[in-house]
Amino acid sequence: MLTLIFYTTDDCHLCEEAAALLKKLGSLRQINIEPIDISASESLIHLYGIRIPVVKNMQSGKELGWPFEMSDLLNLVR
Repeated sequence: MLTLIFYTTDDCHLCEEAAALLKKLGSLRQINIEPIDISASESLIHLYGIRIPVVKNMQSGKELGWPFEMSDLLNLVR
């Protein structure tokens, strides 16, 4: 099963919008979504702090930073 890493953090309204899209994606495709709160790591804050929400396809290594739409997520999981 394909795993998507969802880089996020608390109190992020854009992350909430992305989470809703990922939930919808999960109803269309069989995927595992692993949320990671970037606030737990200085290196993750450095990498993703101004880019979150970010979704990463663990199989391909490709990342998708906000803003994105369902069509972008569908392309990411192909």
